[in-house]
Amino acid sequence: MDGKWLTGQELRPEAEYRLFCLPYAGGSAAVYHKWRGAAPGRFQVCALELPGRGRRLTETPISRLRPMVKALADAIEGALDRPFALFGHSMGALLAFELTRTLRERGLPLPAHLFVSGAAAPGTPRRRPVVHSATDAELRQELRFLNGTPRELLENEELMALMLPTLRADFSVLETYEYRAQPPLPVPLTVFGGTADPSVPPTALHGWREHTTGSPRLQLFPGDHFFLHSAAPDVLAAIRDTLPRHAPVTP
Repeated sequence: MDGKWLTGQELRPEAEYRLFCLPYAGGSAAVYHKWRGAAPGRFQVCALELPGRGRRLTETPISRLRPMVKALADAIEGALDRPFALFGHSMGALLAFELTRTLRERGLPLPAHLFVSGAAAPGTPRRRPVVHSATDAELRQELRFLNGTPRELLENEELMALMLPTLRADFSVLETYEYRAQPPLPVPLTVFGGTADPSVPPTALHGWREHTTGSPRLQLFPGDHFFLHSAAPDVLAAIRDTLPRHAPVTP
């Protein structure tokens, strides 16, 4: 597996599970940095670094979902020799879902579990304004609404100038996405949400049940759209408790 997607992290061949984690819009692999030390030894947190952020800041960000998912599938294909799970928050949830469908299309191993967090089910009408082509001021206003960007960053002109192209590309991934109906996935699914999320209220999470052949599990945590941070220990514990103690053998 190309190390640029793992920001230099080495894959552990003895890990019972690999947990591939995908970030929200504007986020980098650093979102999951603390998870690496907090995760139980039986599974390895593999935070995927997308182009245009973190250690890949100089690369051009990808602005459409299909090329992004293709690149992700190409990147992790060589790392599916161990049982694995996928986790994604917000934009990352959509990427994890479509990545799973792409793995199925390619006849590759499927995740032992799919965790989607802070995202409405695919095909749900958007509740928020389109901002990938909006003015800088309008884009910043959306970031303030979501409450995941520190105020000091929003007010720093140099840093925002550096991040705005990646943010626009990520919002474009979300806002130009066209859901295509396919059979539900034969993969266990858990949906996480924030009790006070203004952009993805709990009622927007129920549509995920249409996308798995199993009985999906819904778990809510205190917090807004970025409960991923405020409730991080509980989110990680929920993942730990959901994955079976003994991983199935990957074909």
